Amino acid sequence: MDITLSPGSAVAPFLSYLNSNFHSAFMAIAQFFDVFISAIVTLLNLASAPVVIGALSVVCALVAGWRVGLMTLGGLACCLALGMWQPAVNTIALIAVAVAFSLSIGIVLGVLLSRSERLKAAARPILDVMQTMPPWVYLVPAVVLFGLGAVPALLATIIFGIPPMIRLTILAMNQIPSNRLELGAAIGARPREIFWKIELPSALPTLLVGVNQCVLLSLAMVVLAGLVGAGGLGSEVTRGLSRMEFGLGVRASLAIVILALIIDRVCRGTVPARFLKH
Repeated sequence: MDITLSPGSAVAPFLSYLNSNFHSAFMAIAQFFDVFISAIVTLLNLASAPVVIGALSVVCALVAGWRVGLMTLGGLACCLALGMWQPAVNTIALIAVAVAFSLSIGIVLGVLLSRSERLKAAARPILDVMQTMPPWVYLVPAVVLFGLGAVPALLATIIFGIPPMIRLTILAMNQIPSNRLELGAAIGARPREIFWKIELPSALPTLLVGVNQCVLLSLAMVVLAGLVGAGGLGSEVTRGLSRMEFGLGVRASLAIVILALIIDRVCRGTVPARFLKH
């Protein structure tokens, strides 16, 4: 008898057990994340699209310069002209929540791992596997546990964005000049003060590069998220593909590219403006 073993044959019973015994807990988690997504969508829908686009453009101009502000204004206006404004709002909300959690988890774990060579050695193969695994693999267990919708896509996006943030945090912490740490210890600063006043400001340029990468990787998950009913631009691309509507797919794809360019320029413009002097 030919018996074939696969990772799925071992994981599937475990996921079924979790789904059967902890379904209420997973639904509570889903509602928790839904609150964040709905809050951002509601905030961006408080005013008309032109007003929101103008406000976002002003914010981007203050953060990254007037050129980026004009680019934001033109790009979001194009999304509105393409009829993709509401899907773009849903995508922005999904990315904002995913990036916030990815950064929080990734930075904390990266700082902890940077303190120990043994922990870094142990985490390296795990991070390698997580980064080389196809992104859609993360969607499968998320859908099994949380069903279709925005939450499984959000959780898969969070998990997908954590490994690069951990790596870049470790890199940022390891690049801090030792003389700065020695100076902090010499003047009697406590470890907490050294971290917040010396280590974190010194690591910020590299950390912001990690933020940029995390955002763009999260945006890359948008199309895959559309496969599980997450809404947003990814669902528009999926709808255009399933219905063979070339125009819809192109308009949604252009909107995704526009958002990617805006986010990339905002992140790039923020780094030299404020933190490269540290």
